[in-house]
Amino acid sequence: MLALAAALTGTALGATAAPRGFTVEDLVTMERVGSPAVSPDGGRVVYTVRTTDMGKNRGHTDLYLVDLRAANPAPQRLTSDAASSTDPEWSPNGDAIYFLSARSGSGQVWRVPAAGGDAVRVTDLPLDVDAFRVAPTGDRMLLSMAVFRDCADLACTKARVDAKEKDKASGKVYDRLFVRHWDTWSDGRNNVLYAAPLDAAGRVNGTPVSLSGALDGDVPSKPFGDREEFRFSPDGKTVVFSVRIAGKTEAWSTNFDVYTVAATGGTPRNLTADNNAWDTKAVFSPDGRTLAYLAMTRPGFEADRYHIVLLDLATGKKRNVADSWDRSPGSIQWTADGKTLIADAEDIGQHRLFAIDVASGKVSPLTDKGSIGGFDVRGNTIAFTQTNLASGAQLFGMQLGTTQSKQLTHVNEEKLADVRWGDYEQFSFKGANGDTVHGYVMKPWNYEPGKKYPIAFLVHGGPQGSFGNGWSYRWNPQVYAGAGYATVFIDFHGSTGYGQKFTDAISGDWGGKPLEDLKKGLAAATAKYAWLDRSHACALGASYGGYMMNWIEGNWSDGFKCIVNHDGVFDTRGMAYSTEEQWFTDWENGGPYFAVPDKHERFNPVLHVNKWKTPMLVVQGDLDFRIPTTQGLSTFTALQRRGIDSKLLVFPDENHWVLKPANSVLWHHTVIGWLDQHLKQ
Repeated sequence: MLALAAALTGTALGATAAPRGFTVEDLVTMERVGSPAVSPDGGRVVYTVRTTDMGKNRGHTDLYLVDLRAANPAPQRLTSDAASSTDPEWSPNGDAIYFLSARSGSGQVWRVPAAGGDAVRVTDLPLDVDAFRVAPTGDRMLLSMAVFRDCADLACTKARVDAKEKDKASGKVYDRLFVRHWDTWSDGRNNVLYAAPLDAAGRVNGTPVSLSGALDGDVPSKPFGDREEFRFSPDGKTVVFSVRIAGKTEAWSTNFDVYTVAATGGTPRNLTADNNAWDTKAVFSPDGRTLAYLAMTRPGFEADRYHIVLLDLATGKKRNVADSWDRSPGSIQWTADGKTLIADAEDIGQHRLFAIDVASGKVSPLTDKGSIGGFDVRGNTIAFTQTNLASGAQLFGMQLGTTQSKQLTHVNEEKLADVRWGDYEQFSFKGANGDTVHGYVMKPWNYEPGKKYPIAFLVHGGPQGSFGNGWSYRWNPQVYAGAGYATVFIDFHGSTGYGQKFTDAISGDWGGKPLEDLKKGLAAATAKYAWLDRSHACALGASYGGYMMNWIEGNWSDGFKCIVNHDGVFDTRGMAYSTEEQWFTDWENGGPYFAVPDKHERFNPVLHVNKWKTPMLVVQGDLDFRIPTTQGLSTFTALQRRGIDSKLLVFPDENHWVLKPANSVLWHHTVIGWLDQHLKQ
């Protein structure tokens, strides 16, 4: 039988109100827990909670603290300003928490007493602080700010930005890529890492000194890098960071390197020049003698497996840890005794925490079902956020040496007490090449035995990604369950968490094995679960999933009653020359288009438009520079020229994702309406 989702969240279904399905309005207004940080003594955890202001059409984040030493730990709110408070970090002695906030009019670092009280600004710089860290010795702070590298000081960058805003000419001149990245046009600034001294009160007292400004690159990396990419040594004297040297090859390079530099400034030294692939997220051992970091081995491949490398800083000797463990860690942290590394990784449709013995390489799972978000390790305490297919993130605590965790937050439980979640179950089948492939099915909230239900068939993006046992605010099967749909989602060849060979299998084969897996997976699901109505099914996907919608139109054209295509690739040639991260299309197609055009054209949806016939809803974010707007417009044009029932939903102010609350509501209602039109009438 399908396990009750409520059993996995530790909550009972509402006993008083009449049960109902989960809605998009529920989704966008949920509180979101994140960014756990454990106090130096391991006794307290600070974390963030994001709420949504529908009137202002944006989220708002505050800091909360829970004292693990209390008999019944209860969350305590630390901040309540009109401006958000994010990125919490403890002071070394545990008496205060540093955080980022724009409450002064610009993004600066603030400090609030752990016991509660008024926050005090500790930086007053001309530019926004985008990321920071406090030295373990409490005497210095790392600060990342976007600057013009040829400027002598921060004021110069500020003056230049202000002058540009007043300039009536809007043209931009470029002589190298990236000209734009993700959703932003380049303005010539880099994220540069600085260090500044702190006074006895924890305030920046002195002029920040550039640590990475001599390097042509961003620390942290754009667009999604964060402070995991830079750290202090335990004695506070040394800083380690990762950076990709830009030059004119940045758009097709994944060669990040780990550098070290004195915290007081100096010339950065490259520790990983021997590896032309991705090196990142370096962490000093507690004694400061060893550096652990993540390293890929294949240049140009963003979805390569991360190996864990240990570098002896005295001898320069390197060795891999747990190399036979065929998983790719997301991040790593040392335990206080320096004997164990804690890592998170995807694993057979889950995203779990693992303990890795440094001496032997033995890997032991710490969590089971569900998906880990952020985590932190201090003393004997591990704090982490965890989700599953029936719960947004909650905060959990665990003691080292055990696998028993305690739930510390219960956000949204009262608000959603009357929601009946769609029950779900993982299944497997023989896919392409006879390989075992996994997927999930979910019942509609109002499931009744003996009835059949229309299917929302969700296809994940990436393509090296996963639709596993986790919570999403963009593609959430519970929204479809709440609308009366059954859902099926398959981790086809190319998905992550099943070994690197399985992940590699999609490169050069976008329309091959993955499509075979999707066909066999849907057939296996409908054969096993009698409540799935195969004759009434709609396929939905974004990014690579959107590509697959276009591919299905021409290569599985009798498979579905309707299709939803969000930011999908229509023409692989156009994609190759217009997407910003060129390394992606190069790797996935065996080289740049001008070198191997036949490989790019092998699975090009544009070549099969004459076979299209399934009604399609096309969604496009106009700020999506990953899969530019012309791809969505071309898809809609092809549908209209073919006389196929179709709609186009465009968001002028969204990127590859739909992030604004009101836009998310519109997106979901439009998509569910499209399914209703074709599956319920």
